[in-house]
Amino acid sequence: MSDQKKKKKKKRGIPDRWLDYCPVGRRIPGTRFIAFKVPLKASLNSVLPESDLFGLWDLLDSVRRQNQDLGLIIDLTFTSRYYALTDVPQSCSYVKIPIEGHRVPSDATVLSFKRAVRWFLRENRDNDQLIGVHCTHGLNRTGYLVCRYLIDVDGLDAAVALQLFNSCRGHHIERQNYLDDLQRGAKRSNPGIDETEEKEEAVRGLAVERPPLSAKERRQDDPAAENQPAGNRRHRCQARHKRAQMAPSCSSFTPLHHLGPAPLDIGNKQSEAPPPSI
Repeated sequence: MSDQKKKKKKKRGIPDRWLDYCPVGRRIPGTRFIAFKVPLKASLNSVLPESDLFGLWDLLDSVRRQNQDLGLIIDLTFTSRYYALTDVPQSCSYVKIPIEGHRVPSDATVLSFKRAVRWFLRENRDNDQLIGVHCTHGLNRTGYLVCRYLIDVDGLDAAVALQLFNSCRGHHIERQNYLDDLQRGAKRSNPGIDETEEKEEAVRGLAVERPPLSAKERRQDDPAAENQPAGNRRHRCQARHKRAQMAPSCSSFTPLHHLGPAPLDIGNKQSEAPPPSI
């Protein structure tokens, strides 16, 4: 892609280098994790050619083509402009842990991630739903926290954790400070991993009133469209976006909707900070 085209895409809101990464990786064997780049809302996808479209419904389609079912999205981006809480399909729980790019996450941030994972695993011990994790490219912040969990909680060797993540994501973690911390840094402490804050409990209590849709209900809401020509993808994306906007309030289906030591104060703004590159 020419520099001029890249500048035009950036001005229209497409994350820098976003097109360079494959949308979705594979499930990491022996875990519930799957990594992907940030899905884009309909207005951002509208400037892309059919072959590059990637929204939340495309994400679910991609995971289902792997014969998997996505149950939780953990969003690590330090902005809210790529998609809104109301865009998240009702079949998925959602957690926002805003993390600045380039910097190794703090102990508090790592603990928030571990708590979200442990909560989901407890609540979904009787199924095999996946935990999807993304930052901007689904690579550096995502890879760091997934590997940190595998090392600190599951007891994997750092080299094994990195190899698993890199091979399943289809790209290698790029940030050297993340790699150094994972390979040579001390393990992060796990005490408090199973504790929950009062505000988290309150949100979960609301979520219980409307459990995720069943597999049958999801099929009715989003009929399989794999055999349809690629030209219909934009129409499906727009229709899905319209349905998402008609969804009930986010608290009824979005447990743990905002975690982390530095929550975004978005107010009436779409974003309070420009998207950092990872």
